[in-house]
Amino acid sequence: MATAQLQKTSTGAHQLWVDGERYFIKGAGLEFGQMDLLAACGGNTFRTWRVDNGVASAEKILDQAEAEGLKVCMGLDLARERHGFDYSDAEEVRFQQATVMADVARLKDHPALLMWGLGNELNLRSKNAKVWDAVESLCRDIKAIDSDHLVTTMLAGIDAETVANIKQRAPSLDFLSFQIYGEIDDLPEILRAAKYDGPYQITEWGPTGHWESPETDWGRSIEVTSRQKAQDISRRYHDIILADSNNCLGSYIFLWGQKQERTPTWYGLFLEDGKRTEAVDVMQHAWSGQWPQNRAPCITDLTLNGQRAAQSVTVNEQAAMVAEVALEGLEGDLQFSWIVKEEVERAKQSDGGDFEPTPPTVVEGLGVQGDQFSFAAPKAGEYRVYCQINNKTNASAVANIPFRVSPPRPQPQIKKTKVTTV
Repeated sequence: MATAQLQKTSTGAHQLWVDGERYFIKGAGLEFGQMDLLAACGGNTFRTWRVDNGVASAEKILDQAEAEGLKVCMGLDLARERHGFDYSDAEEVRFQQATVMADVARLKDHPALLMWGLGNELNLRSKNAKVWDAVESLCRDIKAIDSDHLVTTMLAGIDAETVANIKQRAPSLDFLSFQIYGEIDDLPEILRAAKYDGPYQITEWGPTGHWESPETDWGRSIEVTSRQKAQDISRRYHDIILADSNNCLGSYIFLWGQKQERTPTWYGLFLEDGKRTEAVDVMQHAWSGQWPQNRAPCITDLTLNGQRAAQSVTVNEQAAMVAEVALEGLEGDLQFSWIVKEEVERAKQSDGGDFEPTPPTVVEGLGVQGDQFSFAAPKAGEYRVYCQINNKTNASAVANIPFRVSPPRPQPQIKKTKVTTV
């Protein structure tokens, strides 16, 4: 069984120690992802969001982590106010606490366990401060039966009101965990504004979020290429996360896997077919100092009918469409894959990372060889054209452009003139 402790140095720096040795978290968010590759890339920790993920038991996940030499921040899922849970309902809160404590009692002695994560983004669109009373009660009960592992909670962003509420209502938490995307570039200023100067870990970070990205004229978020994401991730890790040697205990890149959230490619470091993107190479270099022997391909630009995404490409039905991709550093044989998908229906767009359905594919160019793809515009609606370029080492580059197809213009009515004769 691993023993985790926080220590404060003579200079005021906070450090995480595990089994008597200094431990810096080189982590990823992972529930269904490739643990073996995480370990091979130099990662040492991953976090889950819940004990029961519907696929593998917590025991199986911990066992596999131990086999790979990884530690686990085990998520203890708590109900959210934005999903309808009422933290003023004492009976429901007690039932939830009993359920969580049963999981803690069952898992607390596993040697791969590093810490407990109470809830995920409980502050997101939350108004009832009693949620932190429930967190405090759980934290105390956990510490009563498990003094070997730390307890934290994962917050959406960082703000002064939330930090103040937690300090007052949940003081037993060992430290706070923050989930922040594009705004991570301003992390030092945000922490100062929130008046938080204690230890922390970043439990979600990575590419700039869809909600903070530029949009088309009709309000669809513009996603950058896998190359731009990799560059952003590398810069953020070195300039922000590693730069705070006083309070940052480490981080978990989001996501060591794949998910649909606005697009199937926005947040995952892997694609639906399991291939890795350049961001995995970047994290391997950040964690281990070594690049993989075979690097992922790189897309530097994607245009549609000669326009980029920021130009809000709009065409008519059945218009001739030509997508063209630019690449860099080509090595070996490459396979080009092109598809056109509908955009996610606005009513079905997820909130806070909840489930979101993958939109249907309307045009396929699988196996198309070459850096251009021609197709006819589908029926009126909102779409994206995606380019995926694979090499022979299970690595890919991806990019997409949203576009809109306008309905056909109504034909003008020719007014018939009545001719009279005398």
